[in-house]
Amino acid sequence: ISLPDTITKLVIDSRSIIDPEESLFFALTAKREGHQFLNDAYDAGIRNFVISDAKFIGQFKDANILLVDDTLLALQTLARYNRAQYDLKVLAITGSNGKTIVKEWLYQLLAADFNIIRSPKSFNSQIGVPLSVWQIEEEHTLGIFEAGISKSQEMDSLAAIIKPTVGILTNIGEAHAEGFSSHREKLLEKLKLFEGSETLIYSPEYTEGISINDLPGKTKFSWSYTQNADLKILFVEPIEGKNYLRALYKGIEIECLIPFRDRASLENGIICWATLLALGYSPAEADLRLEKLSLVSMRLELKTGINQCSVIDDSYSADISSLAIALDFLNLQNQHPKKTLILSDLYETGKSDEFLYAEIAALLKQKNVNRLIGIGQNITAFAELFPMETVFFESTQDFIDNFPSLHFNNETILVKGARRFEFERISALISQKIHDTVLEIDLNALSGNLQYYRNKLKPGVKVMAMVKA
Repeated sequence: ISLPDTITKLVIDSRSIIDPEESLFFALTAKREGHQFLNDAYDAGIRNFVISDAKFIGQFKDANILLVDDTLLALQTLARYNRAQYDLKVLAITGSNGKTIVKEWLYQLLAADFNIIRSPKSFNSQIGVPLSVWQIEEEHTLGIFEAGISKSQEMDSLAAIIKPTVGILTNIGEAHAEGFSSHREKLLEKLKLFEGSETLIYSPEYTEGISINDLPGKTKFSWSYTQNADLKILFVEPIEGKNYLRALYKGIEIECLIPFRDRASLENGIICWATLLALGYSPAEADLRLEKLSLVSMRLELKTGINQCSVIDDSYSADISSLAIALDFLNLQNQHPKKTLILSDLYETGKSDEFLYAEIAALLKQKNVNRLIGIGQNITAFAELFPMETVFFESTQDFIDNFPSLHFNNETILVKGARRFEFERISALISQKIHDTVLEIDLNALSGNLQYYRNKLKPGVKVMAMVKA
């Protein structure tokens, strides 16, 4: 250690560096040899490194280099320390399916009442969880994190990092079955996440063979179709693309409307319903919020736009963490000479508007955004902070009214907005009107297949895998 530095960001990928002066690069070795990217990180401006290979100690004379036995363990230890600094309510979600959807829906349902920090995308692994928890700051009043495991003995480290106050078990299915000796072992491993939690939200249909007294959590809140539960589902009726539900709760019948028809969304919606009730929301308030749930895109998608443009539609949420992720994706697009961001006001960040929009301006500059179209009174008030070409509108309707004057042509456009701004109207304007045939690949299933055959091979035998359409 030669230079004092302030660290605000943890980096494991030299391609996604945002603020190198305040970043700490971890040379992870689990899947790829991270030490081979030290030069790339250094060239990008990083001067703080955590390594496990001593031969790299003297590589950079003007840098801080920490030598450890295990860089992943060091990353997890740092995240665990950061979690211990804050006394906030934390919801932790695990299960075989539905973790990310439930997390994003709970964010939609609770954002009006809390300043929420949540896992970006599907950051639920041994690497993703510490990167997520590191982002907790003083202004946050609620954390929502997901945890995923693929084999025994993995949950202990994640539980120590997240330290949840409320646990949510989505379901237990066949995903990652090859990593466990039995269904029961997988269930018990996942339940480790909730040891020490104040509340556990679960369905007894997924915890068969384990008595309620053996489940973690000081208090339990259960939901079920078939068994007695705190929320006993009595009736489900599909109505015009939605599901109408009636349930028994505290001895009275209550109802809600979940705005999706498919079975997976129905179950995820019930889990969110149970969570709202367990957190103390009234049945009427829970119903009101659930009816407004919006579709969650599981990935950033690049769509064909008008006038030889490409469109990245991320129009249903806006916070600084997801903005940084979306800008990373935008920055990777080089098929057009120009990059444009359409951005709304950001709310409930816990930061002053001046600090927030100065931070966003620096982020846009680092990510090579050529033009910003800002929509909302707050972002408009800080127009002078943005050094690139800018256009500002007070509302989405103002943008639509002036749409012809914006001259979108041969550019990549990222649409990023808070739900109240209804940016789906903007996405519809700038997207080419085509009908797609979509082929969806279940990467978790492919990974499971690969792991199944890998387990049948002798140690040291290499595998070459080919995916063929």
